[in-house]
Amino acid sequence: MSVVLSIDEKVLVLNRGYAAIRVVPARDAFTLLCRKAAEILSIEDGNYMTYGLMDWMDVAKLQKEFEPEQHRWLRLPALEIAVPKIIRLLSYDKFVKPEVRLTRRNLFSRDKNKCQYCGTRFSASDLTLDHIIPRVQGGGNSWVNLVCACMKCNTRKGGRTPKQAKMRLIQKPIKPKHCVARKLRIGPSQYKSWKTFLNNAYWSIELEEG
Repeated sequence: MSVVLSIDEKVLVLNRGYAAIRVVPARDAFTLLCRKAAEILSIEDGNYMTYGLMDWMDVAKLQKEFEPEQHRWLRLPALEIAVPKIIRLLSYDKFVKPEVRLTRRNLFSRDKNKCQYCGTRFSASDLTLDHIIPRVQGGGNSWVNLVCACMKCNTRKGGRTPKQAKMRLIQKPIKPKHCVARKLRIGPSQYKSWKTFLNNAYWSIELEEG
């Protein structure tokens, strides 16, 4: 059996309408459960079962006896309790759409580490970020004005626009709809139940952890 030594195990949080809104550490999930602001959602034999914290504690003995490897465990003075995989808020309907952050890592991922002028793929250490409209000409930092460029192409372009430098972009830069750098990877078996509520093409771990 795997016993959690801290309470930082990740728990998926749904709103009242069963839409995924964030991922929180187990300590925050238990806080919500203690305040009776949430309930535990468990998928058992293909059926949805809901539990309050006290009910969940009551079934901990059976879980430990019959399915210990299916859970992460939190050791308390009087018992061991399974860390819930999913909780559902009882009075929160807002659907939160995560914003994709403008970072070097996300820009490299969007452009697949390819120079947007010569089309060659490079390691991150050999790539730079180029302002399509140079800063000296008033260009700013934005998804549509920043692209990956190799050092050679960036040097060749200099402080000019692609048109002025007689260079062409291989594709028009856009703002991604989801975080391409850190898609949520659901690997461990204890998180398989998350797949019911997550669309991997959309959601990412940047659904606000914590």
